[in-house]
Amino acid sequence: MSGERMAARIVAEARALVGVPFRLHGRSAELGLDCVGLAAVALGRAGHSGMAPSGYALRTSDVGRIETWLEQAGLRRVAMAKAGDLALVRPGPLHLHLMIRVPGGFVHAHAGLRQVVEMPGGSPWPIISHWRAI
Repeated sequence: MSGERMAARIVAEARALVGVPFRLHGRSAELGLDCVGLAAVALGRAGHSGMAPSGYALRTSDVGRIETWLEQAGLRRVAMAKAGDLALVRPGPLHLHLMIRVPGGFVHAHAGLRQVVEMPGGSPWPIISHWRAI
């Protein structure tokens, strides 16, 4: 599958998950998703076959560990982000979070709002790195 086609499918699948309840370690659109689950489900439905990590803590500052997981899931780090890419962001000193870039903003599992949302505009948090399904 071409990169453009994969990216479009990831965007469509991410947007289809908007409204799904938030659930820590959630991996099901029916039962709930966290940010890792959202990425895993959206990418999986789009045809990516990488594995998502499990058993991670809600709070962490270990960027290297998360980036290793992303590499092991078959993603590659990219300098210039585009729609369909994952953004690894830092909402707080002990918190890392994944969001899916879509045209005009991001889709992410918002713990405070207790659901997957589409957020317009740029990231309100510092972006550490961008990752693309390969």
